[in-house]
Amino acid sequence: GSPDFAVPALEALAAHYALLGVVTQPDRPAGRGALLKPPAVKTAALRLGIPVIQPDKVRDPEAMTHLRAWAPELIVVAAFGQILRPELLDLPKFGCINIHGSLLPRGRGAAPIQAAILAGDQETGISIMKMDPGVDTGPMLSQRAIPISPEDTAGTLFEKLAPIGAELLLETLPGFLSGELRPQPQPAEGVTYAPMLKKEDGRLDFTQPAAALERRVRAFNPWPGTWFE
Repeated sequence: GSPDFAVPALEALAAHYALLGVVTQPDRPAGRGALLKPPAVKTAALRLGIPVIQPDKVRDPEAMTHLRAWAPELIVVAAFGQILRPELLDLPKFGCINIHGSLLPRGRGAAPIQAAILAGDQETGISIMKMDPGVDTGPMLSQRAIPISPEDTAGTLFEKLAPIGAELLLETLPGFLSGELRPQPQPAEGVTYAPMLKKEDGRLDFTQPAAALERRVRAFNPWPGTWFE
């Protein structure tokens, strides 16, 4: 994983399991000075004393060699920001499981929390799923729903969902690893997609209803923000 959303899950795993290492995105320029800033997960992993690698692409041969050397039994993914290829999905004995910020199959894709607010959904939640080569199409292990309040922004929902993801992960793993909890296919009905956000998505179109604009302001807070001409 990479952003703040993944940190509670990392901390929970570190308290209960032996972690071989963390894979996170490279440091990126941030702020007016464009100084390199590490992902939140890297900062947490170093504090916990866990080895970290930061490949540009996790499919790169050097990264895959490193992962094979670690020989993980399970890989947990939370807001990593890269697609995992089949050779990586098949590497661990128990595969790869993902902490996803929506009630799948609604909200597949990169920005499910923002998409739920934008659509005016009354609830959202966390889904724990076993990953397959598709985009959030893998079979599910567990879900937990929470209401979306009229005041929620993407930022406040991230803060609510991150610890729930960690709690649900710890509740789900024992049954999954013992074989008592088996992944179940996602429903065929109710599929929606939440594509990656771009800066221009924040433009407010005043031909739209006020309620839609209000949801957009909340959905895109803190990023990409909203603006108009």
